[in-house]
Amino acid sequence: MKTSLNELARNHLELARDASSGRSAETVHGGHERALRQTVMALRSGEHLHEHEHPGEVTVQVLLGHVRLVAGPQSWEARPGDLLTIPERRHRVEALEDSVFLFTTALRLP
Repeated sequence: MKTSLNELARNHLELARDASSGRSAETVHGGHERALRQTVMALRSGEHLHEHEHPGEVTVQVLLGHVRLVAGPQSWEARPGDLLTIPERRHRVEALEDSVFLFTTALRLP
């Protein structure tokens, strides 16, 4: 199966721009019943994902725009092509401009 991340990014950015929440997302691989989950997320400029934690490994790959990852006192900015590895503590992702990223989670196996 093939998925165009570029096409999904453009579509979800348009949806996020029109949504009252300023965001749009779609799981493109995996789900709650699988260890690996990949979700395309779009955020309008100034929006953010509320601070949260994830068990296991998490990365953010920026497809469009400019985001900031904040984890405690540390923060990192990323642009298209950048990959952020999220530390295992509470964190949030902020859109510094209209942005789309691939949010990947891999749960720890028992």
